[in-house]
Amino acid sequence: MNKILLGILAALGLGATTGTIVIASGVIDVGADTPHSPAVFQVLNYAREQSIARNAADIKVPDTLNDPERVRRGAGNYNAMCVNCHLAPEFPDSEIRQGLYPKPPNLSLMPDSPLELSASRWFWVIKHGIKASGMPAWSKGGMDDEAIWDLVALLQKMPALSNADYERLVAASEGHSHGGLEARTHGDGDQQEMPLPVVTAKTPDSSKGHNHDHGAHVHGKHKH
Repeated sequence: MNKILLGILAALGLGATTGTIVIASGVIDVGADTPHSPAVFQVLNYAREQSIARNAADIKVPDTLNDPERVRRGAGNYNAMCVNCHLAPEFPDSEIRQGLYPKPPNLSLMPDSPLELSASRWFWVIKHGIKASGMPAWSKGGMDDEAIWDLVALLQKMPALSNADYERLVAASEGHSHGGLEARTHGDGDQQEMPLPVVTAKTPDSSKGHNHDHGAHVHGKHKH
């Protein structure tokens, strides 16, 4: 019995030593343009989904998600905060989305998994983010729960929206507006109102500017 235990401990020690050497050598490629192996990706994907399901299980979903006002408010914040990574109806793929790994889901399309339909799941992910994925914890930036539910309300409607529907919602909204970020400070001076950027909803052929060889991506007037 003691020999078996010693063998197990030796194997664990050898594994830990080997792992430490591999990590310290720098041979593990952490570049976002090199995907994980299928096995590693599946393990990480499974762990993520299990964690989200566990943490979102007790979240109470409000019965007002069909309220048009929620959807309208959510459109303004989505267009300012989310559209570059998660796109919108009939939007072309963005530069930032193509460069992220794992690639953020296109939330304007019908989800492939029933998990994506869970309002509590969306709420938890938006509020808390996901480590090492590019998905921020928006609550850390001051977004309150009601504004997060507004985003969830939009997400539930978005796969059925056309580009024109989406643009109308954005135009009717207050733009980037939610609890916690009404005022910001500059240095040590007095508190001042700081304008928040809003991404204007545009179809692929309707904007000019930012143009380069790898595609017809255009953003405002910045050009390189």
